[in-house]
Amino acid sequence: MNRLTVAREALLKGLASVAGIVERRQTLPVLANVLMQPANGDLTLTSSDMEIQMCMRTTLGDSTAQQATTVNARKLIDILRSAPAAEATLEWGEGKFTVRCGKSRFSLQTLPAEDFPLVKEAADYSDIPLRLGQGQLKRMLGLVHFAMAQHDIRYYLNGLLIVADGHQLTLVATDGHRLALVTTAAEAGIERREVILPRKTVTELLRLLGDGDEPIELRFASNQARLDFGDLELVSKLVEGKFPDYQRVVPKSHRNHLQLARQELLGALQRVAILTSDKFKGVRLNLDAGVLRVSSNNAEQEEAVEELDVDYAGDAIEIGFNVAYLIDALSNLPGDQLRIELQDGNSSALITMPEDAGFKYVVMPMRI
Repeated sequence: MNRLTVAREALLKGLASVAGIVERRQTLPVLANVLMQPANGDLTLTSSDMEIQMCMRTTLGDSTAQQATTVNARKLIDILRSAPAAEATLEWGEGKFTVRCGKSRFSLQTLPAEDFPLVKEAADYSDIPLRLGQGQLKRMLGLVHFAMAQHDIRYYLNGLLIVADGHQLTLVATDGHRLALVTTAAEAGIERREVILPRKTVTELLRLLGDGDEPIELRFASNQARLDFGDLELVSKLVEGKFPDYQRVVPKSHRNHLQLARQELLGALQRVAILTSDKFKGVRLNLDAGVLRVSSNNAEQEEAVEELDVDYAGDAIEIGFNVAYLIDALSNLPGDQLRIELQDGNSSALITMPEDAGFKYVVMPMRI
């Protein structure tokens, strides 16, 4: 019989870190489980969905455990969350798994550890890892992730492009109607790599990364990426395919521009969006000297109009946008001010932040 006693919160933290990729409905029953491997005074917790694998190492307490096992991840987390005691005692053997917390006892089924499908590590990983702070990467992901496609037949758009080149790191996301891009300096100079991370991997990173300067290391292979941060290791398959040439999409010479408060424009867009229809999310922007008018209407002949005083002396422009694309961007930007560049009513708009020259957001117009 394998037995170990651990701090409930420490074990719960480790399980919660790796369980995000565990789907409730699985083609293989063992994929609903977490693999628990005791060795050398540590306990390694592993989860997988065949595309992504996550491993978390935690220090064991009082332990006689030597054999690995797998147990349902969701049930174990729910038990530990609701248990009243500070310590949990786990016992397993012969297909059974018992959790004891105080006077509570739970008995679960296990599946053999040999049945757990571990991801085979690629052989062609880069020798030099890309290193940066967790908070830095989390900020970059937060600036672009919303522009990823969700269920596009062009599968390479359902992910996020990472371009590592020397001492520069660029993240790009697009769904074909809008594009978000952010560039920053990286600590280590590595050979140029372009990889596409799956949407689910990006979502997990946003959930797990800290806000501080704790380091994260990224290594890339031809079909795989490995990210190490803290006691956590994430291995992900990459999306195959050729990502669009994002540099051609970014406008270079729009002659009309204005700068305004992000929250003021966001509030106006959110209010005007109330009277857009569910299927047609179009809003109209009218720019004239000193004023920006935001308006919408619907099939019931209802109308919403907002006027903002702006410092603008360029051409008179009327242009339509999907309001969700604008709200997504403005909701995820951290700065107080934003800059909008326009050419005319038929060309894409470029949104940037005065305090961050590395960020660019391009949104295509729509007919209203």
